[in-house]
Amino acid sequence: MRVALVNPCWRFDRSIYFGCRAPHLPLELGYAKDFLDRAGHDTLLCDGGLMGQDNDVLAREVKDFGADLTVVATAPSYLFWRCAPPELRSPRAFLLALGEEGGRKIIVGPHGSATPETTLTKLGADIVVRGECEEAIVEIAQKPVADIPGLAFRDNGVIKVNGDPRAARFTDQPALSWPDEWIAAHPHHHHRFDAQPDGPGAEVEASRGCPYHCSFCAKIDFRESYRRRDLSPLLHEIDRLIAQGVTYLYFIDEIFLPQKALLEAMASRQIPFGIQTRIDLWKRDMLDLLGQARCVSIEAGVESLTPQGRAALDKNCRVSTDELAARLIHARKRIPFVQANLIQSPGDDLSLVHDWREKLSAAGVWANDPVPLYPYPSSPDYRRLWGAPDGEAWERSHAWYLREHARFSDIQDDSPLPLPVLEASCAHCR
Repeated sequence: MRVALVNPCWRFDRSIYFGCRAPHLPLELGYAKDFLDRAGHDTLLCDGGLMGQDNDVLAREVKDFGADLTVVATAPSYLFWRCAPPELRSPRAFLLALGEEGGRKIIVGPHGSATPETTLTKLGADIVVRGECEEAIVEIAQKPVADIPGLAFRDNGVIKVNGDPRAARFTDQPALSWPDEWIAAHPHHHHRFDAQPDGPGAEVEASRGCPYHCSFCAKIDFRESYRRRDLSPLLHEIDRLIAQGVTYLYFIDEIFLPQKALLEAMASRQIPFGIQTRIDLWKRDMLDLLGQARCVSIEAGVESLTPQGRAALDKNCRVSTDELAARLIHARKRIPFVQANLIQSPGDDLSLVHDWREKLSAAGVWANDPVPLYPYPSSPDYRRLWGAPDGEAWERSHAWYLREHARFSDIQDDSPLPLPVLEASCAHCR
C-alpha cells in the first residue's frame, strides 16, 4: 500500500489560534510513517509549512507518488492538538488541490476526535481517526475499516462511528528519524527566549497525556491517559538529532513531570531544551537538577492566583499561591526563562493579579496578563456549558468566544472572523 502523510500549508489570518505559528516537526505523522515502514508499506511524508510548499505543490507530490491512502492532519502539530485552529480551511484547501487523486482520504486530529461526523462532512473525506492516530493508520492500510475501532467512515452513503477515540501504546515507540533537509529547514527554537537560535531546533516527546483533568484543557478525546516513553529509544532519537546539528529541543509533553533518569541523561548531553509543566509538582532539588540538565525555558501552568479559583478549574493544586511564587522564583535562579501562565476567570481580583505579576517580574519570572480561553469541544468547560459535542460544537464555541470577549491574547489576530466565514470553502455534504 502506498500511503501519503500530509501536514498541509497552514494559514492563520483572522483566526483565534493560540498556538505558535512557526512550523514544527509533525510527530504524529512521523510516528505513523515509522509504523507503516516497518509494516512494509511505501510512504511519502510531506509538510507544507516546514518545507515552504503550498498546497498545489503538496498535491502534485501526492499525485506523482500514486497514493492509495492520503492522511491529512487538522492541527499543525501534536504540540497543538489541545489548542488547534478551530477552522478547517487549511486541510480543506489541500484536499481541494488534491481533487480525486490520492486514493482514500483519511483525517487525523482533534476535530475528528471530538466531532467525527461533522469533520468528515466538512472535509469531504472518507475516514476520520478518532484519538491518537499512528497505530490506526497502519490498520487502515491492512484491513477493512468496519473492523477497526475508533474510526468514522462512510458506508453506502451513511456515516458510521465505530467506537470511542483511540489511545496508542506509545511507551515503546522507537526513535524517529527525520531527513537532514527537514532538520536544516527547522530553525525555530520553540518557546526559547534566552538566546537567538544558533542551529536547528527540534521537537521530541518523552511522555503523553496528563494525569490531571483541569476544566479548561482540551484533551478528553485524545492524548489523555498519562504514559511515559521508554528512555532508551527516546535518548537514541535525541542523540540522532544532535548528530544532525540540532542545538535546541522542545519536549511537547502535555506535562513534563520530574524524571530523574531523563534529567541526568540530558545533563550529560548539555543540549538546551524547553518544557511545559506544573510548578507545584517540582520540589527544589528536582528544579536544581532541571537546571543542571540545561533546561532553558519553562512554561508553567498556574492559571489562577486563589485556592478557590484553582479549585474551580479542577487544578488539584496542593500548594499555596505564595509557595507557587517561591518555586517559580527558585526555578528562575537556575533556568534563564520561566513563565507562569494565567488565564482569565470570573471574579479575578485585578489588583491581586497586578501585584503578583509585579512581584514575579522583579524576580525575573514572566507572568502573562490573564487571557480568556476558548471552550474547545474536548474540554470539560465545553461540556459543562453545553453537554456532549454535537454537529454545531465548533460553531457554538467560536460564537460564544467572540461574543464574550472584546480582547484576545497578544498572539491572536485582533479581528478574528466567525467560523462559518473562515470555513467558507468547506463542504457541507458529499
